[in-house]
Amino acid sequence: MQLDLADEPSLRAAVDAMLARVRRTRPAAHLAGFTVQPMVRRPLAQELIVGASIDPLFGPVLLFGHGGTAVEVIADRATALPPLNRVLAADVIARTRVARLLAGYRDRPPARLDAIHDVLIALAQMLADLPELAELDINPLLADADGVIALDARVRLDAGRPAGADNFAIVPYPADLAATIDWHGEAIVVRPIRPEDEPQHRAFVERLARTDLRLRFFYARRELPRSEIARLTQIDYAREMAFIAVRHGAGGQEETLGVVRAVADPDNVDAEFAVIVRSDLKGRGLGKLLLEKMVAYLAGRGTQRIVGRVMRENQAMRGLAEALGFVGKPDPAAGGEEFVFVLDLPTMHD
Repeated sequence: MQLDLADEPSLRAAVDAMLARVRRTRPAAHLAGFTVQPMVRRPLAQELIVGASIDPLFGPVLLFGHGGTAVEVIADRATALPPLNRVLAADVIARTRVARLLAGYRDRPPARLDAIHDVLIALAQMLADLPELAELDINPLLADADGVIALDARVRLDAGRPAGADNFAIVPYPADLAATIDWHGEAIVVRPIRPEDEPQHRAFVERLARTDLRLRFFYARRELPRSEIARLTQIDYAREMAFIAVRHGAGGQEETLGVVRAVADPDNVDAEFAVIVRSDLKGRGLGKLLLEKMVAYLAGRGTQRIVGRVMRENQAMRGLAEALGFVGKPDPAAGGEEFVFVLDLPTMHD
């Protein structure tokens, strides 16, 4: 490789020098040609490295960190498991020291983090779409206020490695479960929750009446901490599912109307559910719609029973569960203040 070739004579001299070096060191080599690219000059850019490989235990793994020629010496890197979204991409960047440089310092303006997010998300998608992709390194990836550009990359393919989305340690977002439904003449979308829903999920919780929060979480609380909101939106789809009903509000922004959630045990025998609807939308059948969606989903994945705990005073939830075939009885351990509702789901043989 030869850099800083300013004109045609410099280019020809570099080609001649490369040819001589190849003939001297690899006389049997066959050269198909040379690649000539524009010289990239972005003096205020930060050198990064992004990469992917196949771990024997976790499967496809992503890497991000401080790049350049001293990448091994600096050893500033973080790993992540695909798939990625903007929330998770931002998290892997934040776990490196180079993140502080990307925020800008002295005469260097902040780098465009959204462009770096796009690269990481695209690389995660490549791992899903290309099972033969065994290794990929982009080093350096220059990042500055104008975006990103890859200067060098290395790719290795291996069709025999267990890669692709089927071998991800984390189940990818199940976009195929989303559905548009007519609800009182209005088109709403019922879909799995995703990490990007955190801001609108917080807005949803803030619109709940305090009584509804108590009936859902079984104790009085004014609000949910950010850590809990993050936990409710960043879920493992292999063991947990949360469907939200959403629509576009007056300002065009998506808003959450209700959510149903179920967490299965490791053997997928029982799944405990909970459902809550925005307080100003209660009594319009949205809870029934969401719970029916969850029952169908769990039956399809082979769960044997769906179980829910309901406070005695929550007459609306008790009535909904009974209407869908759940059998409820007081829980002696809770002094009769809570009911346990159980629905046996059809098996593949039923």
